[in-house]
Amino acid sequence: MWHKPRVMTAVSDLLFLAGAAALLVAAVVWGTPRLRLFPLHEIQVTHALQEVRQSDVEQSLSDVLRGNFFTVDIEALRRAVEQLPWVRRAEVWRKWPSRIEVRIEEHRAAAHWGDGPEQLVNTYGELFSAALSQDQQLPRLSGPVGSSSEVLRRYEEFAQILKPTGRLPAQMALSPRLAWLLKLEDGMLVELGREQAKAPIRMRLQRFVDYYPTLSNTRQGRPMAVDMRYPNGFALRFPASAAQEVKGKK
Repeated sequence: MWHKPRVMTAVSDLLFLAGAAALLVAAVVWGTPRLRLFPLHEIQVTHALQEVRQSDVEQSLSDVLRGNFFTVDIEALRRAVEQLPWVRRAEVWRKWPSRIEVRIEEHRAAAHWGDGPEQLVNTYGELFSAALSQDQQLPRLSGPVGSSSEVLRRYEEFAQILKPTGRLPAQMALSPRLAWLLKLEDGMLVELGREQAKAPIRMRLQRFVDYYPTLSNTRQGRPMAVDMRYPNGFALRFPASAAQEVKGKK
């Protein structure tokens, strides 16, 4: 055969035509979704969700779900899902032969933030905007821009110290001057002030816990506010003079 040029030419032509046909098929499969090859039939969330609904996921994807199994823009789908209020992070991938699977990490609300009804802090200390689907007794935290993670961390620390009192902070604020102010579940204000080298906030809050059982036995009755900013003591304020609100300002 190697000595027959006509046969070699015919074989070469056949191989060329076969290659061209293969390239044409590939171009049709990969570049022409309008032919509806390998269509997508299903969007599946891989696990149960608490706040995000399946219908919300499908609706968020409707505007970007274009193309077929091979050509759909997975990154665009992921960004669309992450725009939903309760979605912290999303992963999206193809599942042969016709399914898109979505894995969602939801925000877990740890506290309200600021004065707005829908500004929340998640368990990582990150801010997000969403409406609670059910009534939850969450504390209300506030502080300067960028302080949500630190304020949440301190809330958890202070709540642990306060356990012996049977009271948790219902509100907690960090002022622009970095002074801390608590409002307990029973309405009592606790002014902790700023961090001090000689009298750390933890030490001053522990002093409050130690004296808390005696605070209701004063001559004037139960105090409305306790000022713990002193290195070695504290001051009590009673209803007539305890008008300060938890606003994070000094």
